[in-house]
Amino acid sequence: MAPQPWTSKISHPAQLGGIETAVLDNGAGRGTRIAWINTGTGLRYKVVLDRAMDIADAFYNQHSLAWLSQSGITSPQPFTDRGLDWLRTFNGGLLTTCGLTHVGGPEQDAFGERGIHGQISNLPAEIESIIQPDPVRGKLDFSLTGRMRETKVFGPSLELKRTISGTLGQPTIRIHDEVFNRANTPAPHMLLYHFNFGWPLVDEGTQLVWQGDWQAREGGINSNIFRESHGFRTCPAPMDEHNGTGEAVAFIDATPDVSGQCTAGLYNAKLGIAVALRFQKAQLPWLTNWQHWGDGEYVTGIEPGTHPPIGQTAARQQQSLLFLQPGESRTYEVRLDVLPDDEHISHFLNPSP
Repeated sequence: MAPQPWTSKISHPAQLGGIETAVLDNGAGRGTRIAWINTGTGLRYKVVLDRAMDIADAFYNQHSLAWLSQSGITSPQPFTDRGLDWLRTFNGGLLTTCGLTHVGGPEQDAFGERGIHGQISNLPAEIESIIQPDPVRGKLDFSLTGRMRETKVFGPSLELKRTISGTLGQPTIRIHDEVFNRANTPAPHMLLYHFNFGWPLVDEGTQLVWQGDWQAREGGINSNIFRESHGFRTCPAPMDEHNGTGEAVAFIDATPDVSGQCTAGLYNAKLGIAVALRFQKAQLPWLTNWQHWGDGEYVTGIEPGTHPPIGQTAARQQQSLLFLQPGESRTYEVRLDVLPDDEHISHFLNPSP
């Protein structure tokens, strides 16, 4: 490795970055395990180990990237799986994982009762490894790996193995997930990466960036927001009609590049930064844009998934519901890049055909 500015000038790798684990000791999250990750670039973020290794706070330099709900981090509540109970502990955060068998609103049918967005985000991780960087020895990569088990006797029994990784000097979060069916019967499978972006990254004039055909979700105020004349790809000021349960959602058939990769994200010209989400169309064919511009609850979600959040019932009816056979697994990769310079932002806004 070529000499770096810090060569012979640091004693501990944490001077540059790495992973620090801790336990919260106050409030609704008391006793919850977390890990702060510092990429050494200004990008740093908090992984909630006891909540499916989801990501809560995230910052680039002084700017917050994520929306955080009023609940803050709470301890896992694995039995809030009926009706809308999931919302009581929905911290928002940069990432909340939805699934593993259901993504969408509460529902009940011949196959059972399901609460909003499934159980996985309320399950603690069994940590398998923490690999720290060692820059003096030329090792700049770091990673955090754990397993979450969404299981019950008689099934389904799905396991999520998640690795969150990065490289010192790169403002990037890499997520590698493997969902494995440990039961002896087939299991339904739906997965959605609920990325939640907030102020100051999300502000009046911030651009929402994605490519693909789209349709507004039926009902509510969706069709009022998602129409070409409304400028729905530019974030507005807070809107009274979004107070309370007001929200708008669009389902996007994301367009991949020649390598099969889809890219979506946001660009804030006032801050001079963009955030790009990258994922494979073959793994995550759908993208959802959630817009909730409430007063004091100002957030937009950009959410790659195996399905839009239509729920198991509708997916069965459409014959799009996935099933994992016993011993079968599926792999997913999502990457988040912060783009702080004009060249990368220009390519993000104007991708090559």
